[in-house]
Amino acid sequence: MPIASLAVVAATLFAGSPSPPALCDEAGVSHTLVPSRDEQFVVVAFLGVDCPLAKLAVGRLNELAREFAPRGVRFVGIDPNEHDSPDEIRRFAHDHGLAFPLFRDDEFRAVDFCGATRTPEVAVVDRAARIRYRGRIDDQHGLGTRRDAPSSHDLRDALAALLDGREPLAATTSAVGCAITRRRPTAAEPRLTYAEHVAPLIAAKCAGCHRPGEVGPLSLLTYDDVRGHAAMIDEVVAADRMPPWPAAREVGRFKNDPSLNDQEKALLRDWIAAGCSPGDLTKLPAPSQEPTDGAGWRIGRPDAVVELPREFSVPADGVVEYQYFDVDPQFAGERWIAAVEVRPTNRTVVHHCNVFLKPAGASVAAEQGSLGSVCLTAMAAGNEATTFPPGMAKRLPAGWRLLFVVHYTPIGTPQVDRLQLGLRFADPTAVEREVATRLIVDEQLHIPPRAAAHRVEHAAKIERDLLLLAMFPHLHLRGKSFRYELEHPDGSRELLLDVPRWDFAWQPRYELAEPKRLPAGSVIHCTAVYDNSAANPANPDPTKTVLTGPLSTDEMFNGYYDVAAAEIERPTPLPPPSPLQRLTPIAALAALLIWVRGTRTSSKS
Repeated sequence: MPIASLAVVAATLFAGSPSPPALCDEAGVSHTLVPSRDEQFVVVAFLGVDCPLAKLAVGRLNELAREFAPRGVRFVGIDPNEHDSPDEIRRFAHDHGLAFPLFRDDEFRAVDFCGATRTPEVAVVDRAARIRYRGRIDDQHGLGTRRDAPSSHDLRDALAALLDGREPLAATTSAVGCAITRRRPTAAEPRLTYAEHVAPLIAAKCAGCHRPGEVGPLSLLTYDDVRGHAAMIDEVVAADRMPPWPAAREVGRFKNDPSLNDQEKALLRDWIAAGCSPGDLTKLPAPSQEPTDGAGWRIGRPDAVVELPREFSVPADGVVEYQYFDVDPQFAGERWIAAVEVRPTNRTVVHHCNVFLKPAGASVAAEQGSLGSVCLTAMAAGNEATTFPPGMAKRLPAGWRLLFVVHYTPIGTPQVDRLQLGLRFADPTAVEREVATRLIVDEQLHIPPRAAAHRVEHAAKIERDLLLLAMFPHLHLRGKSFRYELEHPDGSRELLLDVPRWDFAWQPRYELAEPKRLPAGSVIHCTAVYDNSAANPANPDPTKTVLTGPLSTDEMFNGYYDVAAAEIERPTPLPPPSPLQRLTPIAALAALLIWVRGTRTSSKS
């Protein structure tokens, strides 16, 4: 039944009755969750307006609704979220082309009847009002994982079995998605309130990403936002998933670490457990609509903005090949970059982007500068903007072009994006050290099928005294862990960064709180472990031998690190690039091709 024929309204339920809930549309027509005499089953699908996995699930639900309608199966959508308004629900249904009606469940009667805990989650109801299957739709999408196609068709298989008179192989499965928040009574005199205790913490640690237009899939700018997502906040804080920081906290000090300490975690969880008391909301300042004072730019107002030459259209689903854009910034002379930020106009569809530099007249990108910088910047979820320490900057030589390589990902509805690059310039006379991004890379990865802990190590020797500013590891879907170690000239080793739980969906650039001196003769070791087994939920195919390649289903070993000269070394004008600076194409950051010269100091240990 198309959504256009039914208005989205609140559920009207049989109060005090153990019977399944009935839902009433704006025309006063009642709709039950139990099959009628000419129906076999009803599939109840729980969806949330801002749940990213719910958005991705709609296409499959539409497909199944059309497939099983001729066999007497009716689909009904339920939105159990208090914070989702009727207008938002109506817009969600329209934008996603929902093939069945979507109702709101204000009193959680449908949630209680079906035993639902998450969005998306489904329940199959028979004529006797029994739940015959409950759980996930399939296993294509998970938390931080996305397969090209599902390997387990749970709902389809359950319906096929039931229609054939058989019991499903699994009557329940674990749904993955956004936790449904249930109202709790608040204390008469609460110890913790949103206005006094929680709002400042959310503003400091969460709202930078969780606001419209940013990488967070839902907004946390208001009390209603935070209360509406309280169950999910409690879960991800308890599991140490949010704020995201995949690195081990006992190793190193990083200025961009957003982690909550134990006291902050306890404050949030205790406030939620006590019923999410608002406090005096009239004393809250108006929520900021911008991360900084720069019209939405994290780096502040840019001195220059370079835009892609055209919009790119992202389909609702499928796999989008990497997109390459060669752009002339049209700068009159050399520029020194103090801060840089990649800013999509549609953040929801950009997984990552790398920006390389091309000499005038060259056909490929090139390293530049005395320290051999391989790229201008890299952007991924968790790494949108970079500001270099005072007196340090990256060079953009006169006449050089910018090569953007962008990985777009579908989100369930057609989208468009026109990515921008913001640049803040440094005064050339104030630049004391040139910054370079270097790379330790494996161009010939060979990960055996079903290998659960395939270890790869590579290293680079430090030829002169340098300052280490940041590290940026990059793997793909089989990545399990990554670490950087410094081998001192005396042979002793020091752990610089340990990422024991690699997350393809969240890839920070780990910025040291203070630059670290790398003495000449020391060696940086990078070690990655890959899980190509079936136990890895993100693994596209555990039977495949995995090689280095540009697709997410291939793999990479990329250990990026930013350095500058240890001593003040004011840069001199850049000479024309020599043939040795021309680079050959290889696989690199986040499933794209970069260029590194064949004489790179990268060797297997």
